[in-house]
Amino acid sequence: MKKYVLSLVALALLATACKKGDPIDHPHFSNEDAATFSEIGSIKVGELGAAEITAFDPETNRLFVVTNSGSSRIDILDLSNPALPVLIGNISITPYGGGVNSVSVSDGKLAAAVEGFVKTDPGKVVVFRTKDYKLIKEIPVGALPDMVTYSPDGEFILTANEGEPNDSYTIDPVGSVSIIEVKRNYAVQTIGFEAFSGKKDELLAKGLRIYGPNASFMQDIEPEYVAISQDSRTAWVTLQENNGIAKIDIKSRKVTNIFPLGFKSFNLAENAIDPSDRDGGINFNAWPVKASYLPDGIGVFELWGKPYVFTANEGDAREYAGFVENKRVKDIVLNPAVFTDATLRTDAKLGRLNITTTLGNTDGDAKNFEELYTGGARSFSVWNGNTGALLFDSKNELDKSCAALGYYDDARSDDKGVEPEGMTLGWVGKRPIAFVGMERADAVAIYDISQPTSPVLIKILKTGDAPEGVTFVPACDSPTKKSLLIVSSENDGVVKVYSVE
Repeated sequence: MKKYVLSLVALALLATACKKGDPIDHPHFSNEDAATFSEIGSIKVGELGAAEITAFDPETNRLFVVTNSGSSRIDILDLSNPALPVLIGNISITPYGGGVNSVSVSDGKLAAAVEGFVKTDPGKVVVFRTKDYKLIKEIPVGALPDMVTYSPDGEFILTANEGEPNDSYTIDPVGSVSIIEVKRNYAVQTIGFEAFSGKKDELLAKGLRIYGPNASFMQDIEPEYVAISQDSRTAWVTLQENNGIAKIDIKSRKVTNIFPLGFKSFNLAENAIDPSDRDGGINFNAWPVKASYLPDGIGVFELWGKPYVFTANEGDAREYAGFVENKRVKDIVLNPAVFTDATLRTDAKLGRLNITTTLGNTDGDAKNFEELYTGGARSFSVWNGNTGALLFDSKNELDKSCAALGYYDDARSDDKGVEPEGMTLGWVGKRPIAFVGMERADAVAIYDISQPTSPVLIKILKTGDAPEGVTFVPACDSPTKKSLLIVSSENDGVVKVYSVE
């Protein structure tokens, strides 16, 4: 009975007209069942680097697709008939910057996150009209805007400005978030994380990571993805390389908290992984390894006034000519007093596993490691958006479920497993649903999140090669009046469309 009551409350909170751009869209009261999602259409828009991120405009039934294959552009698909997507044109981004990283749509306006001609220079948000692609505004933002999104009410545009270093690690811009006020002629304020630099030691003790060579606290912070509350007042931003989530008050333009995410133990049966691509198959076992969550995609679902923040825990390593953090276990020395099994460093055990060299040397002896830390929790998680407390983790369900379906790529066992990356939330019929894109399994997992602290796996869909973008179109915005899932894959340049039956 409790689950039923909670679902009704969630529906009552959101049962208003469908609004464009909501991070979790309002329900379309129908008998739709997320378990009936199946592929109905597909189109190839390019090669490697094409079809990265997408945004759908319900006013024109057009899908805008980030493409950095051959040239930097936004491809435009007509989705009037989602079963037969048609490429009808593109918007060239080469006049505006070095590449387009993300797009978002609200009220007939397309916002694109464009990095500088030099990656470490400030980037910009470029806004176009969706009906005729006319330029509306160019807005300066921080370095390397990696993700852009409109707030649910369409009043704000936010960007996560990653601020990655150059390849030699001699220039490292500060990470930041830009907040753009649409109705004030796109007035922008870019905010940083300097208010927390004095809390560095406290945050590190709780599991935040600050480790770039010669980088200040502000330089080392790298915002990745943004989710915004239904009332458009609060944002949560993944700090992927830093293993954290930042909370932002949009109205005051302030970072109000940084939540270190801590570490996950792979030495528990329920978190068992396959750490080797050379052990003769897919073998899940417990191992003496910890993982930083390092989340990429993020979404927020609110129930009883409490924000539940969902993250796809991809993992990411810093790998530049001037700094490489990862090594395989077989290429480091383990402290024999801690790791008594001398065969752990063989390829069939932990030898092939990629671990960070920035953690694990607890006794200060540079010659050996007392602990092993890998990047990426191979899961998705749910966090308390007010406190940062972990409320749920999918443990090894994604890996095992994909293996059972034949989708698991054993060649990636030594590095992130199925690699959960994309995360989007939406309502299908009367149920809130989470969609989790898995880059190395070439698949999307569908979860019922009616009980946000205990999501239930419904189905896994096969996608194109390396799904990067996961876009949900609610039934009330869909040209067919049926919920759509759109998945774009960057390795083969394919956009696939799924619909409920």
